[in-house]
Amino acid sequence: MRPPGHRRARLIARLAVVALLVAGGLVADLVSVVATHPAYAHAYLLETSPVDGEVLASPPAEVRLRFNEAVNFNQRSIQLLDVTAKKLAIGTPGHVDGKANTARVSLPTDLAEGTYVLAWRVTSADSHVVSGAFSFSIGHPSALATPVEQDTDPAVPVVDTVGRGLAFLGMALALGGALFVAVLWPAGRDDRRGRRIVWSGFAALTAGTVVVLLVQGPYAAGMSLTGVFDPELLSATLSTRLGHALLVRLVIVLALGVAFGVAVRPSPLPAGAGTGGAGTGGAGAAGATRRIVLPAVAAVGAVALTLTWTLADHAQTGVQTWLAVPVTSLHLLTMSLWLGGLILLAARVLIPAGRREPARAVSLDPALPRFSRLAEICFAMIAVTGVYLSWRQVGTWGALGGTDFGRLLLGKLAAVLAVVSLAAGARRFVRRRSREHGREHSREPLGLDAAPSAAVRRLRRSVVGEVVLGVAVVSITAVLVDTAPARTSYAPPVHTKVPVPGAADGADPATGLRGGSVEVKIEPARSGSNVADIYLTGRDGSLVAVPEVSGELESSDRTVPALPVKISAAEPGHYVANLMSIPYPGAWVLRLDIRVSDFDETPVRVPFTAR
Repeated sequence: MRPPGHRRARLIARLAVVALLVAGGLVADLVSVVATHPAYAHAYLLETSPVDGEVLASPPAEVRLRFNEAVNFNQRSIQLLDVTAKKLAIGTPGHVDGKANTARVSLPTDLAEGTYVLAWRVTSADSHVVSGAFSFSIGHPSALATPVEQDTDPAVPVVDTVGRGLAFLGMALALGGALFVAVLWPAGRDDRRGRRIVWSGFAALTAGTVVVLLVQGPYAAGMSLTGVFDPELLSATLSTRLGHALLVRLVIVLALGVAFGVAVRPSPLPAGAGTGGAGTGGAGAAGATRRIVLPAVAAVGAVALTLTWTLADHAQTGVQTWLAVPVTSLHLLTMSLWLGGLILLAARVLIPAGRREPARAVSLDPALPRFSRLAEICFAMIAVTGVYLSWRQVGTWGALGGTDFGRLLLGKLAAVLAVVSLAAGARRFVRRRSREHGREHSREPLGLDAAPSAAVRRLRRSVVGEVVLGVAVVSITAVLVDTAPARTSYAPPVHTKVPVPGAADGADPATGLRGGSVEVKIEPARSGSNVADIYLTGRDGSLVAVPEVSGELESSDRTVPALPVKISAAEPGHYVANLMSIPYPGAWVLRLDIRVSDFDETPVRVPFTAR
């Protein structure tokens, strides 16, 4: 018979290998999907048929929506509403001829005359939900009593963000905490409170993952939290890239949990202790498991765990995905190792245990010096990868202050800089104490009781401050994950000036437009609803009032009919189009017809690009 230690070691090794093989297969599937279906971060609508605002002579047989990347949707993703906001029965949405970026849905053939709104809500390749709406009319337009965009229960995105933040924090405790307890702090393997903190990280990671998995269905369908247990919605989530990634994550968490449990288990009996030669074999197998299998499982599992985020999120969309995925994975991994270890350091080594445990000297050797060196390396990696990721997701300086993503990123940067400042003080304490310990106490453990009380208080405040700011960074990161990258969401407002063409020279000189110009400002200059401010200025730069200004929106390639733009006077010489709808991104022309008299009208063409 083989000794129990040998059998347990072989069983644990097999379970770990099987779990990692399953996870590896799922990760490989995610990689293949990324390679064959490139994406561009937060899908946006390129064109629709019919186009937004189009007036048709008869009801269309179907509606088509083409996006810039592949999208997922369900039966509730596309809805047709009439002027009373009543939902009308339509066909089941589907992809057009296998094109993953184009959706279509059939419409009833008996639609009455009037205006209709088609609201859509799809999931982009980076797992985020995007929505919008457009209108078309049959026969003639009619007044709308329905909002132009559908929205979800406000609690759903909040719960989704909380779940993502919980998963981030759990990953930090599970990876960084486990490294601190099992490697950096030898006494931590036998410390009950330290192990509990790490196990709480595994629990938080699992709970956060399950929350995101359950909430994604109602989030994508625009429903309330009551839909979290809807089998249809859960099945739809599990068929997406995000669903695959979340399943992979749960498998990896199981494998890493088994590895940590083995790592902190008390060592087997010494060779020959009551078992003779058999004891030597059991202890040797268990020792080999600890020395070879566990480090391999931990390393592979940690890398695979970060990939469950980066292969289903912003990293695998946009530019340079071949570089962004490994860089983002390294960014997440180093942040987790630093923050998780820092929380363990604050909770178990630097903060007093309380009245239930007797006072004793807490050894700083080798835990604090080792973690200090690790933190230094992690900070360097976080800085290098963070600079690249910031450039990749932001793109331009204007997007930093002009988008929600950019402002959140600035807040995260401020928190990180504060952490670096606090960490520098802790690093100086460690170096000073190490030098003093080397000169005066070469054979005594380096403990908190050996340091001046004032210095210890400063160190504790510094570490606690780092923990608080680190949790803030994780929270901001969770919100950033659900925010459209600044590079794709930033649309600088259009501000252009064109001269009044020569046709105005024949107009009544009293208008003052001769030799003047037309200044146009369009915000936000992207697909959807926009505001256009139009200023008519004379040769001397003063505003010039005219009887009327009308307009139409034309595509540069004339592939869609001209769309009317309603323009009203705000003040003499200043005219506004408050609801100028741009159907999709690209090159457009705002055609303005300026009536300068009862008989003369001057056309002005203002080209611009919408994001």
